[in-house]
Amino acid sequence: MYAIVKASGRQEKVSVGDTVVLDRLPQAAGATIELPALLLVDGAAVTTAPDALAKVKVTAQVLGNERGPKINIFTYKNKTGQHRRMGHRQDLTRVKITGIE
Repeated sequence: MYAIVKASGRQEKVSVGDTVVLDRLPQAAGATIELPALLLVDGAAVTTAPDALAKVKVTAQVLGNERGPKINIFTYKNKTGQHRRMGHRQDLTRVKITGIE
């Protein structure tokens, strides 16, 4: 059994026991959150109807916040000597899927 859920503006395929990294969530570590399901697959049964998916609950536990890998950004304009160097690290939250009902 697995589900496709909407999380942080993206879609993630999850099943019970999976650990997923999402964009930063405001909840603290140990909190329980509920993710909206977009599709549910249980064996050969595939559920896509919105009224049936409204009853599906995908629960997850927040394991903690972390930061992604550093991305180096370098812009350069030829013949003028203009350049700029920047870095970026995305704020992330790691969650564990605890149930699909």
